[in-house]
Amino acid sequence: MATSDVPELDAAGLPEELSPFDQILHRGEANPRTRSGILTLEILDTTPDWDRFRNRFEYASRKVLRLRQKVVMPTLPTVAPRWVVDPDFNLDFHVRRVRVPEPGSMRQLIDLAEIALQSPLDISRPLWTATLVEGLDGGRAATMLHFSHAVTDGVGGVEMFASVYDLERDPPSQPVPPLPIPQDLSPNDLMRQGINRLPFTLFGAARGAVGGAVGALGRVVRDPVSSVGGVVDYARSSARVMGSVGEPSPLLRRRSLSTRTEAIDMALSDLHKAAKAAGGSINDAYIAALCGALRRYHDALGVPVARLPMAVPVSLRSEADPAGGNRFVGINLAAPIGVTDPKQRVAKVRAQMTRKREERALDMIGAVAPIASLLPDQILEAMAGSVVNSDVQASNVPVYSGDTYIAGAKVLRQYGIGPLPGVAMMVVLVSRSGYCTVTARYDRASITDPDLFARCLLDGFDEVLALGGPGRAAPAAVADLSTSSSKGNAPQ
Repeated sequence: MATSDVPELDAAGLPEELSPFDQILHRGEANPRTRSGILTLEILDTTPDWDRFRNRFEYASRKVLRLRQKVVMPTLPTVAPRWVVDPDFNLDFHVRRVRVPEPGSMRQLIDLAEIALQSPLDISRPLWTATLVEGLDGGRAATMLHFSHAVTDGVGGVEMFASVYDLERDPPSQPVPPLPIPQDLSPNDLMRQGINRLPFTLFGAARGAVGGAVGALGRVVRDPVSSVGGVVDYARSSARVMGSVGEPSPLLRRRSLSTRTEAIDMALSDLHKAAKAAGGSINDAYIAALCGALRRYHDALGVPVARLPMAVPVSLRSEADPAGGNRFVGINLAAPIGVTDPKQRVAKVRAQMTRKREERALDMIGAVAPIASLLPDQILEAMAGSVVNSDVQASNVPVYSGDTYIAGAKVLRQYGIGPLPGVAMMVVLVSRSGYCTVTARYDRASITDPDLFARCLLDGFDEVLALGGPGRAAPAAVADLSTSSSKGNAPQ
């Protein structure tokens, strides 16, 4: 995690540049069809003191440089965009509070989150907001944390905001980190700095674009068996990684700008028991349960399908990586939604995940990102619709194993609501403090019967949980949250 108050500079003395993939995500923020915001909802057992809540984010913004950095785009593309410490950073723009009307239900909270997630982040400022939501049922409150995918991915977000939390309700005070050094760099300044480095930067972008593909090819050419065989094998692997894994569902083909989210809870131990009973991992059981929910929905509407294309992001983040930036690859599955036996479904998911993880071209998207980042916005949007060959994307984000607090309030549950990158549905599993939550955000043009889908989601998970015992899932509800959880440590 970046904790220094000194901005990182490259060899030429310029601030840290965005990676090609992060550039693509940042450019997508201006278009509602390519917007990549991530939002997490945390249910708190009580309403925290506002000043104390605000101070936690002041502390985090001093400790984690990216929270005070904005993106500066050069007026002309003479150099890559840069992360710059905002000299006009205003914490009160980023940290807010609102109040929901009575009764303060979970449905009201999720609908509020939907509005926030559909709203664009201000790309002239650091790309995040934290909103304290008061007035929830039972005197509870919620934190609504919204940030751009250009800042980091889901796992990186856990690390980036870790310093907001405490391991006890009233911890001893900590020294306040020093203010990061601001950088007053305008788009014209950045452009001129790029021009001053010509001709080095004239072809820099193109050289960097080709470099990713050449690097990938170089790894193949060094194949210990044979260069030609390695290239052919990599090409075949690329086709499997990028190619379609099945026909799209006829029910999930339409896309719009109208979305809705459903959320359910379950005990982490129940999902773990079910996974163990079926000979799979928690992720395998999660994907199999989601497949069961999708099968029920399709069958109920008289459109049964045997499989559908599903994308599963896999994190490549290591302990040495900084919290900022995206470090994941996507695995495309032919999701076995037509398999009625939940144990067999877990086995089929596990077999595909194991095989796909071994693909040599798993990093293909990262290899082509430098080239794609040079394309016009209209072409990028068109590519997003054609490259994404999935109906559903399913993410799994482990958070903190033990109890955590923010400004004296205990975090009871966390729900992850992700973007819809050309897919009909984004599903996120979050495991925290002994519980799992599953949020399914979907395009209303694809899922047209919300009540039916909500029932199918519960039934699909209950079917898999039954493999391990009497555990059941429940609809997310502020009033019914248990405050018990397992013990452990959260990163600080």
